[in-house]
Amino acid sequence: MSSYLVPFVIVSIARVAQAEPKITLRQAVQYAREHQPSLLAARARVEVARAQARIPEAARSIRVGAAAEILGGTNNNTTTSFGTLGFLDVARIGGTPANAPISWAPQASTLVGISVHRDLFDFGRLEELGNALAMQARAAGERAVASELDLEVLVEESFYAVLGAKAVLAASQAAVTRSTTHRDFARARVAAQLMPPIELTRAEADLAHYEVESVRANGALLTAQAVLAASIGSTAASVDAGVDDVGFEDLSPTALRELDTKSPEVRAARAQLDAQRLLTTSIRDEMLPDLSFSAELTSRAGGADVAANSGPYGNGFIPSVPNWDALLVVTWPLYDRVITTRADASQRIEAVRAAELAQVSAQLRTIAERALVALDVQRLALPALQRAVDAATANHAQAEARFDGGLGTAVELSDAEALLTQAQIQLAVGQFQLSSARAELARVLAEPMR
Repeated sequence: MSSYLVPFVIVSIARVAQAEPKITLRQAVQYAREHQPSLLAARARVEVARAQARIPEAARSIRVGAAAEILGGTNNNTTTSFGTLGFLDVARIGGTPANAPISWAPQASTLVGISVHRDLFDFGRLEELGNALAMQARAAGERAVASELDLEVLVEESFYAVLGAKAVLAASQAAVTRSTTHRDFARARVAAQLMPPIELTRAEADLAHYEVESVRANGALLTAQAVLAASIGSTAASVDAGVDDVGFEDLSPTALRELDTKSPEVRAARAQLDAQRLLTTSIRDEMLPDLSFSAELTSRAGGADVAANSGPYGNGFIPSVPNWDALLVVTWPLYDRVITTRADASQRIEAVRAAELAQVSAQLRTIAERALVALDVQRLALPALQRAVDAATANHAQAEARFDGGLGTAVELSDAEALLTQAQIQLAVGQFQLSSARAELARVLAEPMR
């Protein structure tokens, strides 16, 4: 091996040997499910959607609140003045006579109270809105399932990439070992004047070539291990692939026909369409009547006198006069163009959601057909690749025997070495492509790892 390549190769091989941890494919996928930030974020979005879906139901619950106020100002025609408190539906009680003298002197008024609100009947508007948000939460859940399937296929491909890189590195290192032996043999023959010097120079060139290829293969392996670590969400710089302990079942004859019911992408698009339809209905229901109940318990005081009677104790600073009230309120928005326009816009979005559903279904079916063809191609190619390795191995053995016996040339042996190394690398690539095609097809058919 060339001296300038020795330190790099030694360090690189040491790094490969020390890559930790070494895990099986099943362990890699399970680790990714628990630690990959992208999947954790998708699950968190589902919880957010589910929490939002509970908001309409909460709107029907009893609401209890309290408020307190002190106000200074004139009190003409009333002894208790109050501003809009927002939560309290306070009944206006008491006041000075309308013909009382006008005074510009300020008087104090105080008010404290507690209020209870309850929506009694809304003709299903909140229920429809809740159902729409629940459908959106279901769509978020399906998208999270799709994210998990995407993560699985990413981990699987990263795992197989490491195994493939190992196979390529092994083939490259074997070529270096064989080329070193050939170079040493040629050197001895040339020194003994049994071969011309060109045989040695050709052997040296072949050895240098395979040394470079070995270094590159080792770098590809280190990169693949780093990608595997990132795909599973590991904090380690690299993770080495161990045993492939996941088997792939043969495709069911009904798998493609069940695509629309099994695919999370299709289910998510269908849930989005259903959610939009429910949202349209909910918006239209805003034009229906609404029945609500409200009750308040208040205590107040105003500093101004009422007719000939003096004001209450405290001159309006102490809310000492109690009152209660109860209201049954019916509201009916007879005409609101904003509501009708929103409903029309929502209905148009329904058409978009329907088109998106059809698009997703058609795309997945096309992808599934392509993945199935790709898997068949890789299955058919693998035996031929293995035969190529067997033939190249036999050819190399024959060329090596001829070279050792002085009947063959370095060029003939170099061609045989290149043919064998290339066949071994192509077999490794073919095995990776077959495993990757299986994983891709399982992903399209929404078949999680078992």
